[in-house]
Amino acid sequence: MNSVLVQRILSTGQTLQIVQGDITTEEVDAIVNAANEHLQHGGGVAWAISKKGGAAIQRESDEWIRKHGRVSHSRPAWTLGGRLPAKYVVHAVGPVWGAGDEDSKLADAVRGSLQAADELQCSSIALPAISTGIFGFPKERAAGIIFSAIEKYFVENHASVVQIVRITLFDDATVKVFLDKWNVVNGS
Repeated sequence: MNSVLVQRILSTGQTLQIVQGDITTEEVDAIVNAANEHLQHGGGVAWAISKKGGAAIQRESDEWIRKHGRVSHSRPAWTLGGRLPAKYVVHAVGPVWGAGDEDSKLADAVRGSLQAADELQCSSIALPAISTGIFGFPKERAAGIIFSAIEKYFVENHASVVQIVRITLFDDATVKVFLDKWNVVNGS
């Protein structure tokens, strides 16, 4: 069972939460998949989402690539959620650490995910610690960028329909890093 560890209401009215648990069980309108630009869901969060959501997610991803080409950092792809509780999966491409301009690319992936959620009329979304697994992005740095990108998105998009953003983290080590950064950012 997923547990909300901390939450706060942003100045723009949305609720931001850190949740420990399994993103594939989140009962939100959309979950974010930490994807690669070819939408091949063979490892990490992407594998878990594709496995639990069923083969339809990979089929729809392959179709997306055929229609639109590779996925960019700023414009995620999306598919239906298959057998997941979430109606949609937003496939965000985070940066590979060491590829250059990683901070901007991660912020773009977060903002692009929220934009996709708005376009899909989602009021709630859960996202993982994008790029901190096999892509090697340092977790503490990613946490600060993710928090900042979420807040900036809502400041710049007053008409957003998204009301709840859940940063859903699986392992204890990532949870600790994100909570420590949360406490620094929020003065706790």
